[in-house]
Amino acid sequence: MTKKAEATESTYKITEIVGTSTKSWEDATEHAVETAARTLRDLRVAEIVKMDVKVENGKVSAYRVRVQLSFKYEG
Repeated sequence: MTKKAEATESTYKITEIVGTSTKSWEDATEHAVETAARTLRDLRVAEIVKMDVKVENGKVSAYRVRVQLSFKYEG
């Protein structure tokens, strides 16, 4: 099999996680990806599928992002 064929014949797994931050959605996303990267190898794509905020006493107290992560499947 050629290197070109090997590169195109991969399988990826997708998992969904939620990141939170009191600063911003960007910070919540970064935290989610960096935390996942500690245990998941070969992360490829992170897609934000939902964003929301936690509200307390009429003010935003936390930003939350639901992130789908894809990584190369080894199995």
